[in-house]
Amino acid sequence: MVRTSHTGRLGRLFVWTAATAVLASCASVAPESAESVLRRADTAMGGKDLRSISYAGTGSGATFGQAYEPGKAWPRITYSSFSRLADYDNAAFREDAARSRAEPTGGGAVPLMGAGEQRTMGLMRGGYAWNLVGPAPVPSPRDLDARVHDLWTTPHGVIKAALANQPTLATRSQDGRTLWAVSFTMPGRLRAMALINADGLVEQIESVMPNPVMGDLGSVITFSDYQSVGSVKFPKRIRQSLGGFPVLDLTVNEVKPNAPAAIEVPPLVSAATEKVTADKVADGVWFLAGGSHNSVAIEMRDHVMVVESPLFDGRALPVLAEVKKLAPGKPIRFVVNSHHHFDHSGGLRTAVAEGATLVTSELARPYFEQVLANPNRLSPDAMEISGRKASLTGVPGQRRFTDGDRVVDVHFIEGSVHARGFMMVYLPREKLLIEADAFTPGPPGAPPPATPNALHVNLVQNIERLNLQVDRILPLHGRVVPVSELYAAIGRKN
Repeated sequence: MVRTSHTGRLGRLFVWTAATAVLASCASVAPESAESVLRRADTAMGGKDLRSISYAGTGSGATFGQAYEPGKAWPRITYSSFSRLADYDNAAFREDAARSRAEPTGGGAVPLMGAGEQRTMGLMRGGYAWNLVGPAPVPSPRDLDARVHDLWTTPHGVIKAALANQPTLATRSQDGRTLWAVSFTMPGRLRAMALINADGLVEQIESVMPNPVMGDLGSVITFSDYQSVGSVKFPKRIRQSLGGFPVLDLTVNEVKPNAPAAIEVPPLVSAATEKVTADKVADGVWFLAGGSHNSVAIEMRDHVMVVESPLFDGRALPVLAEVKKLAPGKPIRFVVNSHHHFDHSGGLRTAVAEGATLVTSELARPYFEQVLANPNRLSPDAMEISGRKASLTGVPGQRRFTDGDRVVDVHFIEGSVHARGFMMVYLPREKLLIEADAFTPGPPGAPPPATPNALHVNLVQNIERLNLQVDRILPLHGRVVPVSELYAAIGRKN
């Protein structure tokens, strides 16, 4: 028999008692949760009593969705001023900027290289987005998702959004450190993960939002060089990429916690509805206007061809519905895309849902095959709901479509600084030219510019290169005009 000494029994009892005490001590500490991490961050960043915040600075950026070549980086711009106001209490947002081009090629409304700055003002509250053009509010519903995203991916906004949307917690090792990774989904709007450091500061936000062209669109925002402004901490450097390319690099020089907001939805915006007007410009040809972007319907023997399905479902759906009224019983077989810029290609998913074949430049076809294969799960669009896959056909430089009677020619606009794979549509019998962005007519009777616009000059060069006999231009922005207005705009007679 093995005997155990009294001293040995006491030693084991001491070890057991100590271990039990340690376990009890561990059990008394609540396990970490997403909510506790967020609350600490809210305290560290001074967000508890923060109802709104404004910040301003200078830096560089890019015009998202306006790449010169499909699939390449967005065109670079310079911000001489840039400011945002985030109103968390009222889910409202405002962005003001003065921007100029930092490279000569690419799209967007920014004046051509060396032609000065553009000032922009975009706003959002609740379910409405709009721009101010001078004193006039202009509804911009396709920008709503992006502005909601901008509001709730500010450093303090992401904490408030996460706390309201059932956050989950994980960790991530980055640069030799362990960061808290808090994830959440704001239904129909965005999915995000905030990386929070040991000091309770938001260092990075990785997120996804819906986009009419790219589907589920990825964003990465990094925040650095936090400084104190009263009880609030805010980063002095903000950088962001969208779709894999940079869109913002801002040095912040002014921060105002609880800044007055007073962002109210104008009645003109809340009452706005999408309108489509159809003007017959020739037998079986209709100019579809009523918004910022136009389309053209061309009736063929047993189908319809539509030139341009722009913006997003909200515009493209009523446009395609109007086309079906104009030519009842004839399917929309082809939808021609003038170029790959997102305002002009945002309705292509809608066209796919309709069963149409997309006609793009051969240069853009591989890009569209890639991005149109992306899902749009956060806010399913018409294509996602339909379950259809995109069918595309490319134009290598020029291509003729005919039903044996009507002829529709698609030509490249060569040598433009606006885009590569830039296309226009010509109806030789009707002598009609359909184009986007190469020429947007000014108000009737307006004098020509002192210096001709390079895009206008380039369009004339292409008309003459191809020896097109044009009587009227059907622009995809603005009003139908005689070709003489284009020539007058560059100081020439046709």
